[in-house]
Amino acid sequence: MKLPIIKHLTQFIEDNDEDFVIETIETLEGLTEVSSLKDEELDVIGELISNMYGAIEVNKMIKEGSPKKKALNNFMNRVLGAIDK
Repeated sequence: MKLPIIKHLTQFIEDNDEDFVIETIETLEGLTEVSSLKDEELDVIGELISNMYGAIEVNKMIKEGSPKKKALNNFMNRVLGAIDK
């Protein structure tokens, strides 16, 4: 996951609508079923999907009252904490 991408997607959700990101995730998940995709291509799609889910989670924290910067930092700390375990 990349914080600048999650930050950008979070802003996109604020400016537009979370539904656009959800529909994009669904589209990308559907693409993973293409049997001719190479592993590298699947990795890129997976990275995009994980960043989009991250932005949705950050947006949820913002809706619950957390300031954007704090929500982004808390989310990334949770991700890094999960990786360390």
